[in-house]
Amino acid sequence: MTTKTFSRAELRNYTGTENWYRHQVARQVLYTDGVRYVAESAGAYWLIDEIALAQVWVPAVAAEEFQHWTLAVASNNTATLVCDNGNDNVVFTKKIEYTDFPAEGVNLYVANNTIMVPSEY
Repeated sequence: MTTKTFSRAELRNYTGTENWYRHQVARQVLYTDGVRYVAESAGAYWLIDEIALAQVWVPAVAAEEFQHWTLAVASNNTATLVCDNGNDNVVFTKKIEYTDFPAEGVNLYVANNTIMVPSEY
């Protein structure tokens, strides 16, 4: 059994990326070292999947050149995943019935089909 080690403080250390990772299904979507850290340390590859597949299957999301994604985790282990255009205009919302993602949640950006943490933008 692996212990999750996600830390928002550690996340701020990602200020660029040395590697680019291609999503397995949405092949046009890349993600950075910081996003990989989120996925591995919080057990959240599902979050990358949600964001990457929205680029393909949700026209309102795909139409936005810049996207701000927020995962807000509630105390009852539910969550809400929201995408806005960076100007607080929400284009996508999804309720997550259960997650063990850390309570602090996370913010991610998408620009030019690349998912990144804010400090990598």
